[in-house]
Amino acid sequence: MKFLITIFRDEDGMYIAECPSIPGCINQGKTQREAEKNIREAIKECLEVRAEKGMPLTVTTRKVEVKV
Repeated sequence: MKFLITIFRDEDGMYIAECPSIPGCINQGKTQREAEKNIREAIKECLEVRAEKGMPLTVTTRKVEVKV
Protein backbone atom coordinates (compact mmCIF):
# COMPACT_ATOMS: atom_id res chain seq x y z
CA MET A 1 0.00 0.00 0.00
CA LYS A 2 1.10 3.57 -0.61
CA PHE A 3 0.41 6.41 1.80
CA LEU A 4 0.97 10.16 1.78
CA ILE A 5 2.85 11.44 4.79
CA THR A 6 3.64 14.89 6.09
CA ILE A 7 6.91 15.83 7.74
CA PHE A 8 7.54 19.07 9.60
CA ARG A 9 10.06 20.35 12.09
CA ASP A 10 8.79 21.20 15.58
CA GLU A 11 9.99 23.90 17.96
CA ASP A 12 12.51 21.49 19.53
CA GLY A 13 14.10 20.67 16.17
CA MET A 14 12.62 17.18 15.87
CA TYR A 15 11.01 16.10 12.60
CA ILE A 16 7.41 14.99 13.06
CA ALA A 17 5.91 12.59 10.51
CA GLU A 18 2.19 11.91 10.20
CA CYS A 19 0.02 9.77 7.97
CA PRO A 20 -3.22 11.77 7.46
CA SER A 21 -5.21 8.78 6.20
CA ILE A 22 -4.63 6.83 9.45
CA PRO A 23 -5.90 8.79 12.47
CA GLY A 24 -3.33 9.01 15.25
CA CYS A 25 -0.50 7.60 13.15
CA ILE A 26 2.44 9.82 14.03
CA ASN A 27 6.14 9.38 14.74
CA GLN A 28 9.30 11.48 14.90
CA GLY A 29 13.01 11.49 14.23
CA LYS A 30 16.13 13.63 14.54
CA THR A 31 16.33 13.85 10.73
CA GLN A 32 13.75 13.75 7.95
CA ARG A 33 15.12 10.37 6.88
CA GLU A 34 14.76 8.97 10.42
CA ALA A 35 11.23 10.39 10.72
CA GLU A 36 10.27 8.75 7.42
CA LYS A 37 11.73 5.41 8.53
CA ASN A 38 9.87 5.65 11.83
CA ILE A 39 6.52 6.56 10.25
CA ARG A 40 6.80 3.53 7.95
CA GLU A 41 7.03 1.32 11.05
CA ALA A 42 4.18 3.22 12.72
CA ILE A 43 1.97 2.78 9.65
CA LYS A 44 2.48 -0.99 9.73
CA GLU A 45 1.69 -1.13 13.45
CA CYS A 46 -1.37 1.12 13.11
CA LEU A 47 -2.74 -1.01 10.28
CA GLU A 48 -2.27 -4.19 12.32
CA VAL A 49 -4.08 -2.72 15.35
CA ARG A 50 -6.92 -1.34 13.24
CA ALA A 51 -7.34 -4.73 11.50
CA GLU A 52 -7.35 -6.58 14.85
CA LYS A 53 -10.07 -4.26 16.16
CA GLY A 54 -12.16 -4.55 12.99
CA MET A 55 -11.74 -0.86 12.23
CA PRO A 56 -11.42 0.52 8.71
CA LEU A 57 -7.73 0.61 7.81
CA THR A 58 -7.85 4.20 6.57
CA VAL A 59 -10.11 7.21 6.43
CA THR A 60 -10.94 9.30 3.39
CA THR A 61 -8.70 12.27 2.73
CA ARG A 62 -9.44 15.02 0.24
CA LYS A 63 -7.88 18.17 -1.10
CA VAL A 64 -9.96 21.29 -0.64
CA GLU A 65 -9.38 24.80 -1.88
CA VAL A 66 -9.48 27.61 0.64
CA LYS A 67 -9.32 31.24 -0.42
CA VAL A 68 -6.93 33.27 1.70
